[in-house]
Amino acid sequence: MTLAACSPADQAPAASVPAQATASDPGAPASAALSESRKFRDWLAVCDNVNDCVAFGPASEGTGWVRVGSAPGPDGARTVTVGFWPSGGDGLTGPITLTLDGRRHIATPVAGDHDPVSTAEVRAADAAAAASDLAGGRTLTLAAGGETVPISLSGAAAALLWIDERQGRLDTVTALVRKGPRPATSVPGAPAAPPVVAAPPIAQTGFGDTGQTLPPALEDVPAVKACRAETGGTGLSDAVMSARLDASTELWAVPCFAGAYNIGHDWYLTGPNGRNPRAVSLQSADGESGAGTINGGYDAGARTLTAFSKGRGIGDCGTASTWTWTGRAFVLSAETAMTECWGVPVDYWPSTWRTR
Repeated sequence: MTLAACSPADQAPAASVPAQATASDPGAPASAALSESRKFRDWLAVCDNVNDCVAFGPASEGTGWVRVGSAPGPDGARTVTVGFWPSGGDGLTGPITLTLDGRRHIATPVAGDHDPVSTAEVRAADAAAAASDLAGGRTLTLAAGGETVPISLSGAAAALLWIDERQGRLDTVTALVRKGPRPATSVPGAPAAPPVVAAPPIAQTGFGDTGQTLPPALEDVPAVKACRAETGGTGLSDAVMSARLDASTELWAVPCFAGAYNIGHDWYLTGPNGRNPRAVSLQSADGESGAGTINGGYDAGARTLTAFSKGRGIGDCGTASTWTWTGRAFVLSAETAMTECWGVPVDYWPSTWRTR
């Protein structure tokens, strides 16, 4: 499999917080910190709103990647995960050896939903040492099954220094790049994740994600007419979804477009029988809002609306979002995003927003 990067070599830093973070909604993230991402030459670094941070580096030739995770706080753990695809196509059948300037670390394959297995993790007891070696390293190679792939370290030290600074680790014994005499106890704790409380579930008789018919009041909305014109005469026009949110509020999803691997819906809140429709406000970690999702769906039991926007067909880049119905609004409760198409499974994408 050939994996190519899908974003520029350099990009401006981005910091964000959802505009929904207001004290007026008890489910909204009122006191959240900023999430932020930065690109340092070949390396990508991301910290979410509770300062949980990751840094990624890609293969300089062939296919592969390395991910360094750094949890916030004085006792924040480090993790090192790698991705590698032997050319035989059967996936990893044994450990991966990371060689950093002649020093070796072993990563054990991780089984999951991805077949064949392509990811491996350095054991917890060795992860901090591996991350420290990587921060000061000049060359890194991954080897498995008789094959070797080089990983770029261009920007690695800068990315990890930025994470140390973001987490308040500079000049402490916990720093990866600029260690100092300050004790671990001087590292600040993680910011509190904002609370989001889901409304109680409600019966869904007559609602669902198949065989739904849009109410006339919703069909008359100009934006809905435009979507129906776009999808008319296709099977997509029947992909209407609906749910009951409470005794006086319904949720409707109108299919608007489809591509090779993405299907788009616009979502509306209405009164009973589709009366008084208004577009849903779905906010993201970058502060933007809209009524649309890509590959979206509603889980009536969990009271969550989810979306998975793929940057390309294999789903190794894009954005995965979850919004929770609080009884007053859909509030962003989780988001992960991978801006680089490096073959990273969604389970290892950086968090950009989290709640409790």
